[in-house]
Amino acid sequence: MDPETSDGIRCSWNVWPSSRLEATRMAVPLGCVYTPNKHIEGLLTLPYEPVYCKSCRAILNPSCRVDFGSKTWTCPFCFTRNHLPQHYASNMSETSLPGELMPGYNTVEYEIPAKQLSPPVFFLVVDTAMIEDELEALKQSLIVALDMIPENAFVGLITFGTVVQLYDLAYTSCVKSHVFKGDKEITTAKIQQLLAAFRGRQQSGGHADITEPIRRFLMPRGECEFQLSAILEDLQQDPWPVQAGFRPLRCTGAALSVAISLLELGFQGIGGRILLFVSGPCTVGDGMVVTTKLEERLRSHHDIKKGDAVHYEKAEKFYSGLASRLVKHGHACDVFACSLDQLGLMEMHQLFESTGGCLVNHEAFKGGVQGDVFVQSLMKMLEENDEGQLQMAFGARIEMFTSREIKVCGAVGPIASLNVKGPSVADIQIGVGGTRAWAASALNEHTTVAFYFEVANQDPVADGRQFFAQIVTQYQHPSGKHRMRVTTIARPVGDTQRGLEAVARGFDQEAAAVLTARYVAHRARSEETFDIMRWLDRMLIRVCSRFGTYTKDDASSFHLSTNFSIFPQFMFHLRRSQFLQVFNSSPDETTLYRHELSSQNVRDCLVMIQPTLICYSLSGPPQPVLLDNTSIGPDRILLLDAFFWVTLWTGETIAAWRNQGYHEMQGYENVKALLEEPTEDLRELIAPRFPVPRVIETDQHKSQARFLLHKLNPSVTQATSDGGYGQAASELVFTDDVSLQVFLEHLQKLAVSGDQ
Repeated sequence: MDPETSDGIRCSWNVWPSSRLEATRMAVPLGCVYTPNKHIEGLLTLPYEPVYCKSCRAILNPSCRVDFGSKTWTCPFCFTRNHLPQHYASNMSETSLPGELMPGYNTVEYEIPAKQLSPPVFFLVVDTAMIEDELEALKQSLIVALDMIPENAFVGLITFGTVVQLYDLAYTSCVKSHVFKGDKEITTAKIQQLLAAFRGRQQSGGHADITEPIRRFLMPRGECEFQLSAILEDLQQDPWPVQAGFRPLRCTGAALSVAISLLELGFQGIGGRILLFVSGPCTVGDGMVVTTKLEERLRSHHDIKKGDAVHYEKAEKFYSGLASRLVKHGHACDVFACSLDQLGLMEMHQLFESTGGCLVNHEAFKGGVQGDVFVQSLMKMLEENDEGQLQMAFGARIEMFTSREIKVCGAVGPIASLNVKGPSVADIQIGVGGTRAWAASALNEHTTVAFYFEVANQDPVADGRQFFAQIVTQYQHPSGKHRMRVTTIARPVGDTQRGLEAVARGFDQEAAAVLTARYVAHRARSEETFDIMRWLDRMLIRVCSRFGTYTKDDASSFHLSTNFSIFPQFMFHLRRSQFLQVFNSSPDETTLYRHELSSQNVRDCLVMIQPTLICYSLSGPPQPVLLDNTSIGPDRILLLDAFFWVTLWTGETIAAWRNQGYHEMQGYENVKALLEEPTEDLRELIAPRFPVPRVIETDQHKSQARFLLHKLNPSVTQATSDGGYGQAASELVFTDDVSLQVFLEHLQKLAVSGDQ
């Protein structure tokens, strides 16, 4: 069984370098991609506390050396000898091992019986400053979603527009809410004063007893479902009038401040998610990203780069402060943003990136020709697994333990630093670095974190050695139980001075592509794209020069082994991707793209980097084809999966048959089957995916065919075509970008020449 299936982990190098110098020469980042909440078939669950090393606090695992005579075990990380607990020592032998020591069980999960936490919290924060049709669609979706939340989970409701309204769910005589002005700063102290006044009495020392008042606003779903559903059904548009040429007043920052303050006061350390549903930018109060005047447009990438985005820095600082408060108490924020214009997601990015929250960005809550992205994503998020539990975890803490020769540079993913120092922390920082422990306030089954390492020792280690790493993830299960998943990996050390064969055989080009993509996408937030592309090119040349076989200065002799053959292709598409090339993308779109790249598993990240293309025709069964404009043909149907959108493209000949109704005529059953098969495959493709992608159905030469064309390798362009009759005009792509073939030819020349 491969490590990803059994342990949820993949390493870029499965044979690790023996020294710092050798690690530098290997060029590709040394690291692993780990899915801490992955559903693993047959995962061993142990109903007791783990056994810790008394020195480094690592956990007993199959890589430990056990002395059955003295009843001790040696930690592979710090080499400390530890005594086994009495109940282990008395019942253990070489043929009777506890679960965590059994060979092959590198990943186990502990269910801590002594710790039982409160059910999770779901706080709905709803924007009402939107058009009537959109609000109606949102209301109906929320009422349906409410039934999917566990009965014992706490729920609450806040609406906002010009003002913030906090609803009292315990008051059933009528709808009762507390109103906060949207243009005023709302602090935890002010919310505490409100709750104290609501309580009507003070405890000794002047501190208010606020537990009972909070439970009026956040109640178990089973106790307030009727009242909450009635409030949602009666929700109205924000009554504040909007003048022509102005945006509506929308106090998103104030609404989030109220929600976060309530969670801080009543649910510290208890899993909770704020679900923010917003349809436009914040225009008033804290977190404002644009004024109400429509003549003032929202910032672009160019504005941010030049320092012309007036509200950007202040808004980002405000939302980053909110994110820090969420992380401190183990809460997450999910953002469902539906608007034709930008909403300020780039300013808000820490809210979901630091807390592990979800981000769904679409043009409308109501759905449309591109599918019901919002509704399906919301339902997918709240789906239950086979055990009847939500497919998510709360309040996670991820710790990394490594061998003395390995240090942790950092991690890239939906996490935040816990600033835990130690000898295993590297001076070089990548992503969220300077720590060996991170917080992830929410984990879905697909949430994946990339960890980066460096080899610390200067001198090569002895042959036959192994390097070890252990990832310990503690989290709150949806049932309220406290669980701990422990994954231990052991990788052999290869001596590259004796030959590269062993190290090369252990190269995982897919995991390496994802680790590289996350690294450069993270750098792109603060560095110039040109510098990142230059680093990427140099890294690729060094890899090809070191691991390729060739005769010096003879490009035609260049060859890469199977383990490396697709890696340059991944890098070609990464250079052209929306993660680095922000032209024609808004800051909000770029934020979405980079967030998903930093959150999804290896398979989905590869689809983002290099989309898949499947061809349907009458001449044979469906088959994958090259991501190239030579794959276009009038008698074909192409299905492009780019993760964020799925494009169903129909050639002009087949589109003409469809428009003339051939598929409905007797004797043309093959045409009908040809049209139906890709549609069925499309449904199966998007069914398990979260967030749900947009669906774009288009025909050849139609405007939306651009969603397919701009992802294809431009092997035939206006520069390469001779304009003769043998070249179909439909295959041309008018671009100055180089093709994959030209890219690889230049790469080979540089690799064999030794120029880096």
